Amino acid sequence: MNRGFLLGVVLGVLLCGQAAEAARRGAQGARTEIGRRAASRAALWVGLPSLSRVSREVNDDCSGLTHLAYWRPGLSLMPEAPQPGENGVAAIYRKAQALGVLRQQPRPGDLVFFQETYDRNRDGRRNDGLTHIGVVERVSGDGRVTFVHRAGGGVKRSRFHLYQRDVRRDGKGRVLNDWLRRADRKGRAQLAGELVVGFAAVDERWVVPQPARTARRAPVRR
Repeated sequence: MNRGFLLGVVLGVLLCGQAAEAARRGAQGARTEIGRRAASRAALWVGLPSLSRVSREVNDDCSGLTHLAYWRPGLSLMPEAPQPGENGVAAIYRKAQALGVLRQQPRPGDLVFFQETYDRNRDGRRNDGLTHIGVVERVSGDGRVTFVHRAGGGVKRSRFHLYQRDVRRDGKGRVLNDWLRRADRKGRAQLAGELVVGFAAVDERWVVPQPARTARRAPVRR
């Protein structure tokens, strides 16, 4: 076989590999930037009693906070076709599942989903499914996660632990998990770590293609 041909093949493989790696890094960089910006935005709102101080274009609730945090032209957290009776948190989770971006280990800038945080259907039972969402702000090497969310009283920063989800404090008295559900007649109060369902990366896959604008015809002079 011609040596020049072999050299060309090798160079081609190397170039393809470099192009693939560059594309991977580009996608990772875009995801990191979207998440970093969302976490930074959400952190700025901690302490606000209402999202109306930021915008009146979204609901003043947990899903409204995530829409504001990740806002950019063309990016939508909601699926195109909501299902009857589906709340905003469940709809966002369903889209994340369809996009293949759900994961069990969080990164800063991810969405974090919780279940059974309150009695949404008011039937006195804990059968409400996904009910709360927030933005992961920080993830420590020892498993501590800080997230920002819109809860009762306003925008808050709360904590949970990935590996000790049912422990309120460690041996040194440090809080590992904040309370997320109050006790009621049907059950005890629960910690944030006990109610975590999973996480989702937000990247370019969430961008909804925009319809092409129809070109305007120039006026015809007569």
